[in-house]
Amino acid sequence: MEENKILEPQKIEVKKVDPQKVEMYILSNRQYFPSEKLIYMKNKMFEMDENKFELVSTVDLKSPQIIMLVSIFLGELGVDRFMIGDIGMGILKLFTGGLCAILWLYDFFTIAERVKKINFENIMILL
Repeated sequence: MEENKILEPQKIEVKKVDPQKVEMYILSNRQYFPSEKLIYMKNKMFEMDENKFELVSTVDLKSPQIIMLVSIFLGELGVDRFMIGDIGMGILKLFTGGLCAILWLYDFFTIAERVKKINFENIMILL
């Protein structure tokens, strides 16, 4: 004879992320994010569970330094804008020569901060 077993719900233990992992992540990736947002990010990461932190740590971050170099040498062709996902402005820069170098000069001063902001927004989607 079969015994009727009642399935009891199992409690799933949510393991909080180790604070040292968060500190190491912030220290090793701080150049990819706006400096004024680092404390906010760190506090949000302390609240996460281990699985979510693993997901966050796999996000591909764009390097502001590499995008800056691309902007300097290929910015008039819009390559920098294509790399950060701004396709419309990339096409505009491609067909107008960086809007006669005006957009190229503008991007020279702003592209690094824009890349850091994009990296921050991509991480915040997961947090």
